[in-house]
Amino acid sequence: MFDKHLLEIMGYILTISFSSHVAAKEPGFMKHKLVFETPPMVWDEALPLGNGLLGALVWGDGKPLKISLDRTDLWDLRPVPEFHSEEYSYGLMRQWVKEGRIEDLHRVYDEPYRRAGPTKIPAGRIEIGLGESIAFEKSVLSIEDGRATVGFTGGPQAVVWIHASRPVGIIEIEGIERVTPKLVAPAFGGSPGGSEKPGISAGDLARLGYDPPQAATEENSVSFLQESWGGFRFAVALVWKAERGSWRGCWSVATSEESGNPLDLARSRARSALEEEPGAILSPHRRWWQDYWSQSSVEIPDEIVERQWYLETYKFGAAARRGHPPISLQGPWTADDGKLPPWKGDYHHDLNTQLCYWPCYSANHLEEGLGFLDWLWDTRGNCVEWTQHFFGLPGMNVPMTADLMNRQIGGWHQYTHSSTTACWLAHHFYMHWRYSMDRDFLRDRAYPYLRAVALFIEAVTEKDADGKRTLPLSSSPEINDNRLEAWFPSITNYDLALIRWLFQTCAEMAEELELDAEAQRWRVLLGEMPELSLAEEDRRLLVAKDIPLHESHRHLSHLMAIHPLGLVRWENGEEDQKTIRAALQEMDRLGTSKWTGYSFSWKALMAARARDGARAAEALDIFSTAFCLRSSFHCNGDQSGKGYSDFTYRPFTLEGNFAAAAAVQEMLLQSYSGRLRVFPAVPTGWSDASFETLRAEGAFLVSAERRDGKTQRVEILAEKGGTCRIKNPFGEAGFGTEGIDRAEVCVEGEDVVMEMSPGQKVALEKKGQTTN
Repeated sequence: MFDKHLLEIMGYILTISFSSHVAAKEPGFMKHKLVFETPPMVWDEALPLGNGLLGALVWGDGKPLKISLDRTDLWDLRPVPEFHSEEYSYGLMRQWVKEGRIEDLHRVYDEPYRRAGPTKIPAGRIEIGLGESIAFEKSVLSIEDGRATVGFTGGPQAVVWIHASRPVGIIEIEGIERVTPKLVAPAFGGSPGGSEKPGISAGDLARLGYDPPQAATEENSVSFLQESWGGFRFAVALVWKAERGSWRGCWSVATSEESGNPLDLARSRARSALEEEPGAILSPHRRWWQDYWSQSSVEIPDEIVERQWYLETYKFGAAARRGHPPISLQGPWTADDGKLPPWKGDYHHDLNTQLCYWPCYSANHLEEGLGFLDWLWDTRGNCVEWTQHFFGLPGMNVPMTADLMNRQIGGWHQYTHSSTTACWLAHHFYMHWRYSMDRDFLRDRAYPYLRAVALFIEAVTEKDADGKRTLPLSSSPEINDNRLEAWFPSITNYDLALIRWLFQTCAEMAEELELDAEAQRWRVLLGEMPELSLAEEDRRLLVAKDIPLHESHRHLSHLMAIHPLGLVRWENGEEDQKTIRAALQEMDRLGTSKWTGYSFSWKALMAARARDGARAAEALDIFSTAFCLRSSFHCNGDQSGKGYSDFTYRPFTLEGNFAAAAAVQEMLLQSYSGRLRVFPAVPTGWSDASFETLRAEGAFLVSAERRDGKTQRVEILAEKGGTCRIKNPFGEAGFGTEGIDRAEVCVEGEDVVMEMSPGQKVALEKKGQTTN
């Protein structure tokens, strides 16, 4: 196996080499910051900090300065009684659907989701009083190193950050003589207010009914210990010291899963960090972020879209870490408003978790993406148990709304108990394999995961009168919401695309592993599935056979075959191109009145697959300016007042953010068809653009420069070696090579083809360019 550290060194050399061919400019992660000239006075407009485990939101005007705290494994994990009753079974669900017993379906499957628990829970808040004479001047989030600075008139400032690789946060205040710190526990007890039938939020935190925390105040420290459901406990500790006009505090959050005495552990961590020299503790933090930003970069002339990409990439680094829980609806930034988080802050597997991890592959952040796959792998036992308990079938499916342990927590029954949820999750295992070419991962994780899902799909599908397999209950998120009509009379294109992709990919993986009998088994099953349902007049994808999408809808579920699955591809020729164009025309015809922010991010990805850069850029501009708060958080509803959507609410979720980053990358580099394409979907106005070390399928790291509307140079580093096929980016201009003899480079039609060895770096440069 090629030495990993050598590859990292060669990747660094590739970046330096590529940079030498373009004008030296300030890196985007240094150029783009969050800057507030007026203080953020609500939690969801705060400056976000995080390290995958701890999260913080910095807001307020200094009277006080507020730091909302979170930890990603703080959960109320109480069971759902209905899901352990005799009424809870797939067979009875089918019977009730047939009989039209919608009230019973709501009672067993939907109503439990309206209760307070199970749910993600927050960790509380630090409030720092800085005196009445203080006046806010400016706050800045440096995404370069994940530090928030809040400045006040006359020179005082506070710097807040969460250590990149340790479970501690740091507050540094200069120029203020008197600081009054306070630690506020979440309001878990008391009398709940609000509706008994909550909607997006399940109501007040007080509905959880916990006993008050055990709070302690000592010299230079405050802390509390909170017990939640089932004996789970967590503790928050803040310690500080003041000297010569400066104040420095450190906090930590610990749980009973880590220690029998989480309060002592939180105090110990905070005190240890406080005693370290500031430079010594800051240095590894900055090094982590420096390494993270060295993985990839982009430069495009659309300031709005470029800035959004950097902000999303920063938030991904703050939210996604291997060894910690994966990104939930709000990641490490649970609501701090006395309410339970929107949609319980859970794991929504009907698009939310999937979209959150779309950017990690081509952005060259596979390590962070593995946090999601590790969690899916480690929670397989719970998913198999649920599959056997509810469906009574072999193999494995995954609940669509899940808690920290990937266990079903309920909601709209058509989707929370969908038969194909695990298929979409399996797609991420495939993506990691294709982008890493890690054969051990393919053998030990990707294929076993997909195989378990395929065994379930084989068991849950039934043959119809024509001998084709179908699903007895088939839906398309979230069309027709949770009405009986959300189950369609025939299999939907959403379910069908996922199942066809699954069987096709299982066969591909089995062949790669030389499991010929298994490959044949999956191909037989694929042949038993019907083809996708298309409209006769324009070949557009329908929702189900003879059922078109008849109104604007937020979830592009019926278009899964285009993106992310790639069953319908531009490269396949005119018939597929007609289908893709028809999908975009359908969006225009039906409009966006029922869209949320993530719909625009997803549309940009669809447009990129259609080589329509102008349409993709427009969608990203709308997303960035209309559906994001000034914190850069995606807030679902249209905040612009321009009528892009009838949804004008502002519940914050992350999937739209990260899908937007993935769309930018898709405009700059595509590789899903087995061929690399650089700048495949950039608008004509993006005459000058570049990117460094984006990752392609086949484990190729690619950098490219575009100037005056033409590709000038492409550099490719092959991690694992193999055949590299790239659509000739220079057209008839011709090109020279570095790192490979020109005679070893073949031109086959529109493609440039090279056989590359592990660690080899090759550059292709348009003829007439100056080579250093």
